[in-house]
Amino acid sequence: MDYTNIRFSIENGIAHLVLARDDIRNAFSEQDFTDEIVDAIERTQLSEEARVLVLSAEGSAFSAGGNIKDMKDKKGIFGGGAAGTRRGYIEGIQKVPKALYTLDIPSISAVQGPAIGAGCDLALYCDIVIASSKAKFGETFINVGIIPGDGGAWIVPRRVGLQRAAELIFTGRIVEGTEAAEIGLALECVEPDELMPRVMDLATTIAGRPPVTARMLKSLLRQSLSSGLFDFLDNCAALQAICHTTDDHLEAVTAMLEKRTPHFDGK
Repeated sequence: MDYTNIRFSIENGIAHLVLARDDIRNAFSEQDFTDEIVDAIERTQLSEEARVLVLSAEGSAFSAGGNIKDMKDKKGIFGGGAAGTRRGYIEGIQKVPKALYTLDIPSISAVQGPAIGAGCDLALYCDIVIASSKAKFGETFINVGIIPGDGGAWIVPRRVGLQRAAELIFTGRIVEGTEAAEIGLALECVEPDELMPRVMDLATTIAGRPPVTARMLKSLLRQSLSSGLFDFLDNCAALQAICHTTDDHLEAVTAMLEKRTPHFDGK
């Protein structure tokens, strides 16, 4: 697929997806935009080289989420009446959280500016969020009389807890980057010129870890949100048994005993 709304690359184990439509504040409700995002995530999933995904954006805004003009004009996914809009969400913007959730390598979002509505949720569907001090987060759906059609009411409580999520979702208020880090919407808040260096440093660290193990850990983190302890422990035992047979495990313990830096091939 040729990309006109995003930029995408894989280098040194880091897949980098960049939202590149500053002219519309990276609002990604248009079908071609969401298709490109999903295609890049799927390419990351299938890549043998990619060990971590970084999601960032060009321009002053991370993403404005849905296009308000299209909402007013009933265009794109917002057209065709109730049935058409439902189908538009399922076949359009909802594919993005599904793709990010099923991605089995770690993911990091770098939020340099406003991440509003579905743009906020897009950032939160990544495993780790690093925010700039100029970032703004907002579950603002209620402000325009709609719900988070992309699953925001599912992901936000998992980041900040049910009570804080209720406050954010019911009021639609905007959260600055510093507060976002304090309440758990983001892991850290850094100065704007430190954002991408911090994100890429973290991505490089993760990419340098055993990739097979990282994928297993990602699956365990997902399972931990819905599984009982006993079933979870059974799965841990099974995955641990596999880990003990990998070349990367042998390399890790050998390098530790030899007091050298390990090199992991993902085997």
